[in-house]
This record gives sequence, structure tokens and C-alpha cells, in this order.
Amino acid sequence: MGRAPEPPSPRKLPLALVALALCVAALTPPQAKALSELRAAPDEQRSAPEVGSEAPSGIPLPDPLINRSVTTQTDSANEDADAMGVEIIRDLSQLPEPVKRMRELIVEAAASGSYERLRPLTDSGSRPTQVPGDIADAIESIKSFSGDPDGLEILAIILDILSTGAARLDVGTPDEVYVWPYFVGKPLGSLTPPERVELLRIITFGDLMGMEEGGNYNFYRLAITPEGEWTSFTGGD
Repeated sequence: MGRAPEPPSPRKLPLALVALALCVAALTPPQAKALSELRAAPDEQRSAPEVGSEAPSGIPLPDPLINRSVTTQTDSANEDADAMGVEIIRDLSQLPEPVKRMRELIVEAAASGSYERLRPLTDSGSRPTQVPGDIADAIESIKSFSGDPDGLEILAIILDILSTGAARLDVGTPDEVYVWPYFVGKPLGSLTPPERVELLRIITFGDLMGMEEGGNYNFYRLAITPEGEWTSFTGGD
């Protein structure tokens, strides 16, 4: 009769269990960490670099939304204008009251589409509005510039130029006058991109190229004296 198998040795059993545990551990995938465990400790977190600074990788971050250089360029251009006896007025609330009032009356009349509402404004002071051409009547002369028979195109141009700022010319002299648009008081080469966009609302790009050859604005302009008289409506240099 054979002998019964001997029970495992007490010394061999622990080694077998250790080997089995190691195998199980090797085959078990690592447990995913919770989001809270992945967060860096407060002292390990780094604050985001300021806008406009250099990123850690060497790639520059976007520039600030406010472009200070545009403001500086505009201020510099205005200083040049002041040196030539010209003041550029972008805030129309700063106009003298008589000038402001006449501008508002012209805008209202032009927007109505009625030349008869413009007529009393052309002869509101000691001298009638000067309009180039062979037609003595200022209103009929202005109307003749238009490409359409009703003269609505010119009324639209008047509204366009009066929507910009004004150039105060011959400051401190008897010939002082406020002229629209303000481009008459600035060299075209000094215009900022936003100012060029504003100008292109009045003229075409082809017109702008021709003006840049001459260096100055030569489209329609409208002048009002400090006393509030509409002194002229002209075109050209």
C-alpha cells in the first residue's frame, strides 16, 4: 500500500504565496487617481504669465488688447498739427456753440433730402456761402455737383464729411475757420489705420491713391466760421 502524500513544508508555503502575490500585482493595472489627487500642491502651482510677456517655451503671448502705440502716434500727429497752426477736434462737443449749432442745422437739412432747408443756412450771416462754379445761387451750385438730378448724392457726401472731426485752421487769426473733414488739416502720410478707414468712408481707395501722390486731401470740404456762418463748400486742393 502506497504512502499518503506528505503535507507541504511549513517553510515552503510562504515562498509560494509570495510568488503568487507578485504575479497578481504585475498583472493588475494601476488604479486611476482622483482629480483632487492630480492637482498640484499650492506651492507647486505657478501663476499664469502676464499678457504680452514671454511664455516659458519661448513663444510670445498675444499683445494687450489696448494698443498704446496707436494713441502715441495720434498724439504725435496732433502735436505736428498744432505746430502748423492747426487744431484737430475729434470731440465735437468741444466746438464753440455757434459752430456746433450750424453743423447740426446743416446735418438736419441734408438728412431731410430738401435743398430748401439748406437755403437759409447759406445766407445766414454777413456773407453768403462760397461755392465754386459759374452758378450764382449757392444751393443750385451745390446741387449741380451731384451725380443724380435730385442732388441727393451731394447731400449724402455732406453728411459723411460732417460725421468726422473738424480741423481748426488759422487759429488765432481773422481767417480762423472750422473745416470738415479734419483730413484737410493733416498730411495723409500721418494718418493712422483707423483714420484711413474713416477717410475711406468718404472716398474710394483709387481716390486715396491719387491724393497720396499729392500728399493732401482734395475732396469736398465744408467750412464754418467761429461765429457760426457757413462760409464755404468746395472741392479740390
